[in-house]
Amino acid sequence: MKLLLLTLTVLLLLSQLTPGGTQRCWNLHGKCRRRCFKKERVYVYCVNSKMCCVKPRYQPKGRLWPF
Repeated sequence: MKLLLLTLTVLLLLSQLTPGGTQRCWNLHGKCRRRCFKKERVYVYCVNSKMCCVKPRYQPKGRLWPF
């Protein structure tokens, strides 16, 4: 019985600690966060003032304009 209560308590705590409410951005390829991971780049900003962290392979390629 004690093991069951301990297991339920741990599962309840883990469900509260894990982040799960990140918004999607940039055609569902990015996530709105306060900080981006090392391999991600900021391309646009989200509506909630957070950065839209996008992996470089999903960002559009910049064209060079000959002036």
